[in-house]
Amino acid sequence: MFDFIRQHNKALMVVLFLLIVPSFVVVGVLDRYRASGDKGEKVASVAGESIRRPEWDAQHRNDIDRIRQQRPDVDAAMFDTDAERFATLERMVRDRVLAAAAAQDHFVMTEQRQLEIFQNDPSLASFVVVKDGKRQFDRELFLRATGMTPEQHQAALAAQTVRQQVLKGIADTAFASPAQAAVALNAFYDRREIQVARFSPGDFATKVNVSDADLEGYYKQHLAQFQVPEQASIEYVVLDLEAAKKNIAVSEADLRTYYEQNSGRFGTKEERRASHILISAPSGAPAAEREKARAKAQQLLAEIKKAPGSFADLARKNSQDPGSAEKGGDLDFVTRGAMVKPFEDAMFALKKGEISDVVETEFGYHIIQLNDIRPAVVPPFEQVRAKVEDEVRSQQATQEFAKAAETFTDAVYQQPDSLKPAADKLKLTIRTADKVGRTPTPGATGVLASRNFLNALFAADSLERKHNTEAIEIGPNQLASGRVTQYSPARAQPLEEVKEKVRAQLVAERAAALAKTEGETKLTEWQSNAAGANFGAAVTVSRLDAQSQPTPIIESALRADPAKLPSLVGVDLGAQGYAVVRVNKAVPRTPPSPEVAQQEAQQVAMATAAAEAAAYYELLKSRFKAEILVPRPVDGGIVAGR
Repeated sequence: MFDFIRQHNKALMVVLFLLIVPSFVVVGVLDRYRASGDKGEKVASVAGESIRRPEWDAQHRNDIDRIRQQRPDVDAAMFDTDAERFATLERMVRDRVLAAAAAQDHFVMTEQRQLEIFQNDPSLASFVVVKDGKRQFDRELFLRATGMTPEQHQAALAAQTVRQQVLKGIADTAFASPAQAAVALNAFYDRREIQVARFSPGDFATKVNVSDADLEGYYKQHLAQFQVPEQASIEYVVLDLEAAKKNIAVSEADLRTYYEQNSGRFGTKEERRASHILISAPSGAPAAEREKARAKAQQLLAEIKKAPGSFADLARKNSQDPGSAEKGGDLDFVTRGAMVKPFEDAMFALKKGEISDVVETEFGYHIIQLNDIRPAVVPPFEQVRAKVEDEVRSQQATQEFAKAAETFTDAVYQQPDSLKPAADKLKLTIRTADKVGRTPTPGATGVLASRNFLNALFAADSLERKHNTEAIEIGPNQLASGRVTQYSPARAQPLEEVKEKVRAQLVAERAAALAKTEGETKLTEWQSNAAGANFGAAVTVSRLDAQSQPTPIIESALRADPAKLPSLVGVDLGAQGYAVVRVNKAVPRTPPSPEVAQQEAQQVAMATAAAEAAAYYELLKSRFKAEILVPRPVDGGIVAGR
């Protein structure tokens, strides 16, 4: 990889610049892989077309970037887990399977329908702005927020809709007959009255004796359980916008110029307090109605001019603004931009105590009285200098970051055995971390939550030579490089270190086995002689109300044949021991109201539709030979991929 960087230095600079804009990250990564000829590991296949790891990584990063943009209050690192990454791959496979089915069945969408879907997308409302009095769709804002042009978004919506149609035809035709609904609902609401006798391993632990030979044998058989995972001590540096800001040189003259050009933003704007009388006449009202309202306003203006002190009383009696009429027309203090333009222009043209002529707006006709003025207050430069400097640095930070990224990338590469040159050049802090693993730990944040960074740290070159990693993107406008200072490979802990842990596990297993044996013995005895049974109090259980009983007990009780009750069943609870359950009787469900029954039937129909759609999707996966070739993560481990 480093040879490639040396040979394609200019191309790399372009890629680093693109890293600043999250929406272009995917393009940059894919271009680099294409340029290098490295297509990456094949992770899935649909209809003979491969999905490779770079594409998967890029899609997952793109998804996380979108989350960062749409929900900045959410820690996007929580989505960068093995489970979430696998879910991304499953969605990619699903989309390709449905797209292949749509193409095979000739599903199409007209341009007119695409435009209708785009225009009716509720998520687009936030990109409609008012410019020059007209509502417009802000293309630049949309591109910055989504990383797509409106046309690309429209095409994506159309493709998504077409894919949805493949399963919609199945789901919309699904139904559940009353008999099918009854079977499903009865299984869900089924209840049993039971009594339980528990045989807990803890009651048998004192009966377990283990020798050193037993411990050694158990340790060897379960060696994988006593492994210390690989760990590394690392040092790393992070370049972000805040770090880039520190390297920006700002002269005093620049700060003063910026202050003079933006002085109004550092203080308080002029505020005016006015009262008004509104005679309502919406802009769409008939001309005669608006003329009648204007005449009414002119009449009131004439009265006010004769007796200016009567403004508040006339406002209470005549103003049709419900928010201010009862307060004598008082609007409190406002700044420019708070009112519609004709009203605002008239109000800011008045002197204190003056009354305007009749002012026409889209709401009707106003008479305005200016009651008070709070002049704008601009603090002196020295008072706001720190804020001015921060704003100037912030505005220049993006450009500075692009330059710093180039310096950062070169520095960590040119002197691969130390991060100090990069840190010195860019005034970065070298940080350290111990017991770092190959995957992010729960609750990790920042650079230690970045899977790409950890993958680079645990690459062969980093581990063997203790070299710096490449500059790794860990977030928007965030690059990091690290190096391993000490590495401990995974190893088995010696028996002496874990002897007590081995003893505890072995005793627990043997105690559970003794509990099971005792439980099975009692089950046989009580089936022959019920009088000798010793059960707990009777409780009524169901799948909805387990009464604190373990799930295996509930399932075993519900599987008992209602025609042969009461009966005894034995339940192996594994590490929790054993239980003998006396199932006394089936408890009928209280019939629901007609409204609830109808809702339940609808829910069963929806569940049936979802099940049929899922079954059809599995059929499509088989038809188009969809296959995921990487393992599925499960609770920190993995199982075979599908």
